[in-house]
Amino acid sequence: MKVDEIRGQLRKRGVSGISALRKPELVKTLAKTLRAERPSGGAARRSTGPAGRATGTRASAGRAAATKKAASGRAAGKAAPGRAQAANKTAPAKKAAAKKAAEKKAPARKASARKAAAKAAPAKKTTSAARKSTPARTSTSSARASAAAPSRAGTTRGGTATGIRTGRSTSRSVRSSQLISSTADRPERPGRSLVTTNHDVIRRWAGERGARPATIAGTEREGRAGVLTFNMPGYRESSRVREITWDEWFGTFDERKLNLIYQEQLRDGRPSNFFRTESPDREDA
Repeated sequence: MKVDEIRGQLRKRGVSGISALRKPELVKTLAKTLRAERPSGGAARRSTGPAGRATGTRASAGRAAATKKAASGRAAGKAAPGRAQAANKTAPAKKAAAKKAAEKKAPARKASARKAAAKAAPAKKTTSAARKSTPARTSTSSARASAAAPSRAGTTRGGTATGIRTGRSTSRSVRSSQLISSTADRPERPGRSLVTTNHDVIRRWAGERGARPATIAGTEREGRAGVLTFNMPGYRESSRVREITWDEWFGTFDERKLNLIYQEQLRDGRPSNFFRTESPDREDA
């Protein structure tokens, strides 16, 4: 211990006149003081000067605090069983209240679910009906397509062609023209482009204009007619036009699978003499 610490200990114990003492003397004095305190115990401490009084007071305060803590601990220990019992008593009440609330809510939830199911049922029925009707619509569309197919195909009726012929070189004019498959068909409007393979329709159209079946001289192939045309007075007259019979004309027309593109009227309603033959497999007809 340092000299100042020894002096501090002696002053706490009420020893005076130690300012001039050296360390060995201070040590001896402190030892005597400590020996003197042992026989008297706590009583000596309490009666020795101001420091002793302070020490006794602190000790008493510590004991009082310890006593209070012990008392509060005992009180808490006694109160704990009471709290546990109270919690045990209230727990069943809370469970019962929760069950009642759940039982009250259950019917309302069931009723809401039933209402939702009832509302959804008509929609499901409607969807099912729509699905059932889809095959019928599909079959109807197929039937219409089947009925319309012959009018676009190159079929024959009693040896007379009734539809158009298509191939790799089919022009836009053929695809955009109105199909005339019998003499009963009429143009949709004046100036409409028409297409046909029907012999009766072609004969009637040519007869109304005084046109006779013909071919272009020099285009014949192996004794058969070449490029087909009509010898029409006042229209496309040429020395190369050579008239042939209708049998020759239609024989070549069908053998080469040609289409006739023509007009009945101009846009202003006047008769039209426009015509041309087209091969779906070759550019030249």
